[in-house]
Amino acid sequence: MAIRSCCFRRLPVVDVIKITAEPIDPAALRDTLFDDAAGAYCGFEGWVRNLNEGQRVLQLEYEVYEPLSISEGDKILAEAAARFPHLHAHCVHRTGLLEIGDCAVWVGVSSPHRDEAFQACRYIIDALKVRLPIWKKEYYANGDSGWVNCERCAQHGHAPASSDA
Repeated sequence: MAIRSCCFRRLPVVDVIKITAEPIDPAALRDTLFDDAAGAYCGFEGWVRNLNEGQRVLQLEYEVYEPLSISEGDKILAEAAARFPHLHAHCVHRTGLLEIGDCAVWVGVSSPHRDEAFQACRYIIDALKVRLPIWKKEYYANGDSGWVNCERCAQHGHAPASSDA
């Protein structure tokens, strides 16, 4: 079966974070996580939406301090590996001007089991949103623009881990 052989080839994979001005291709990134030992994959895609806090958004612009984003992102991936047994994790964040519907951030995790994949993916995206020096500017339909502080991001990033009790 073509899908099975595609999905279960063993590739040399290293956990990695990347900052790019190029469009994110989630399907191609997902393919890099395939591993014979993986029984699960979990991915997260963050898209540019057209409405925020009651204002119509036309575009977003991301500015990134890349050296610190990469080093802190590497720490986040290492923390996720220590907390949740998984095989591989990758994340990519855009920089520059993005249009409505563009993928702004992508996180993918492969793991032997689904629970670890879900937990590691959630941990990584929440930590990225809080700890990486990435700034978001929204451009509104009324001609205004403004840098956005995501209060919900901070709340999620500091929420205690849920228990399975």
